[in-house]
Amino acid sequence: MYDVVTFGRSSIDLYSNDVGRPFHQIRSFNAYVGGSSTNIAVGCARLGLRTGLISAVGRDKVGEFIMHFLRGEGIDTSFVFEKTEGRSSAVLLGVEPPDKFPLVYYRENAADILINNRDVQSIPIDRIRNLVISGTALSRDPSRSAVFDLLVRVNPSVTSVVLDLDYRHDQWDSIDLYQEVIDSVIEKSALILGTEEEVLTAADPEVKVTIHEQQISAPLVEGKKEKAINNILSGGDKTLIVKTGRNGARLYSKHHSGTVVPGFPVEVLNVLGAGDAFAAGLLYGKVNNWDLVKSTRFANGCGAYIVTQHGCANFNPTLSEIQAFIEQNGGF
Repeated sequence: MYDVVTFGRSSIDLYSNDVGRPFHQIRSFNAYVGGSSTNIAVGCARLGLRTGLISAVGRDKVGEFIMHFLRGEGIDTSFVFEKTEGRSSAVLLGVEPPDKFPLVYYRENAADILINNRDVQSIPIDRIRNLVISGTALSRDPSRSAVFDLLVRVNPSVTSVVLDLDYRHDQWDSIDLYQEVIDSVIEKSALILGTEEEVLTAADPEVKVTIHEQQISAPLVEGKKEKAINNILSGGDKTLIVKTGRNGARLYSKHHSGTVVPGFPVEVLNVLGAGDAFAAGLLYGKVNNWDLVKSTRFANGCGAYIVTQHGCANFNPTLSEIQAFIEQNGGF
């Protein structure tokens, strides 16, 4: 039985070594493994959860780089497919703390978006306790259709569907399409995670999104927050967790109407990947039957830990490391 299986992006992430320099002055990069679903999978595995990943790589050296890392982390890669007709994707990332982190995606013919209906037929959905769907996996077919084919097979009494809204503006043809597709997955999800900006983009039909300085992971979003939250929760017994950065997170469910779970005050080096570390921490609490507040506090600790690091997946904490970090920074 898998504790967690994630579905979505895998990539090589090239992070600027020149912290603080504007993008056009970067002289060198360091290579890590990335992609939101991959980051979450690595975070879960390092915390000791039985973890699998549904993704794809090309038959190329970047794919070899990704697979070597995943196997070293103890992640089940049985469902990381090789797509000879696609290329492993890449991302270039600038690091200008505290608030500038420009991204450049190279995802033309990305292998992970080529996962198809035949691929997912081999996935033993009844052996997965938590299936985590990434918003970007829904941005194109055939991956989008493969997600829905997998969701049709979900038995809610066995498998909990967790939706990471994961909105990347340049990966979608339109916001209207994102909202239409994501709403269909929200209907099937027990737990939804997103930043304030992602919640607005997902569920406010009048939202306005603007990207400045290639900050794809941090768009400027104008909309009606409460309306968006109510729209997400209107479809039944669901839990929504809104990530609010250094302020922690807010919880919405039948037992919570905006409960604030505080974050951890740390000096920010790089915010990229913090939300993925948050998701891994939350899933650890969920698997271990912690209450939602404790799970979210733990998740905030994982996110805070990552913002002090240079990259994402490669820097996720082990269980002992995050326990020590939380104890040193105020505890639960």
